[in-house]
Amino acid sequence: MVLDEQWFTEIDSDDSGYAMSLKIKEKLHEERTPYQLIEVYETQTFGTLLVIDGCVMLTSRDNFLYHEMMSHPALFTHPAPKRVVIIGGGDCGTLREVLRHPGIEHVLQVEIDERVTRLSERFFPELCTANTDPRAEFHFDDGIAWMREAPAGSVDVIIVDSTDPFGPAEGLFGRDFYGNCARALGNEGLLVQQSESPLLHLEILQSMHREMHAAGLGHRRILNFPQPTYPSGWWCATLAGKHAGALEPRWEGIDTTALDLRYYNAAIHRGALACANFMDDALKR
Repeated sequence: MVLDEQWFTEIDSDDSGYAMSLKIKEKLHEERTPYQLIEVYETQTFGTLLVIDGCVMLTSRDNFLYHEMMSHPALFTHPAPKRVVIIGGGDCGTLREVLRHPGIEHVLQVEIDERVTRLSERFFPELCTANTDPRAEFHFDDGIAWMREAPAGSVDVIIVDSTDPFGPAEGLFGRDFYGNCARALGNEGLLVQQSESPLLHLEILQSMHREMHAAGLGHRRILNFPQPTYPSGWWCATLAGKHAGALEPRWEGIDTTALDLRYYNAAIHRGALACANFMDDALKR
């Protein structure tokens, strides 16, 4: 991360040769928790910016793309989702999207750093409108440890809304964690996890798919979507299940008219999967 008086710059890595900058008005908050450094800025054109350990987590202008694609494709693929667990997701945007679905009975959000949620309630209140929904439950602890103890077959959909695979989130990209997720999911259960940029982080994506396959999540599809303030502007999520049929969307049941969404719909879902051939070839390298 590079910061001068006017610009916040995230440098992806020396290997990728990529950086992204946002012009800032002021720093609103900074604190170091036991887990990470959290910063909040007001930008000139992208609204409020949340940064963790020097990496952009979200802006108030474009976060709807990520949160909708991390939630609705999986919920319109599972035949009857009722029980959802979100690992991470401390900004509560994914929780808000999941709870737009009236059929959801219970959502447990397991976030290791409570300060992310408390600061989101302060600086991103629009993302936290579902925090008081009686179907929502918060557990501020290690998601890896929680999943290790989760009862078999107790969850319909697991959403891993994590930071990059470093620091506290590193274990969320490993075989042991995926194995515990597979055990906790029912036969029709689905795991969806943010899986970085296909252009810049293909090795991470390849490793994720190898570990998922080895852990019993033998069938996977990649959902592509734009995310302007993430490295490369092209992001993806991986949808994984125990059998191929579990990954077929309920196309006839995708009705978003009552959900008040800004991006996701059936056509977007089809388009997000349309890059599958490209990604399949890339993952075979």
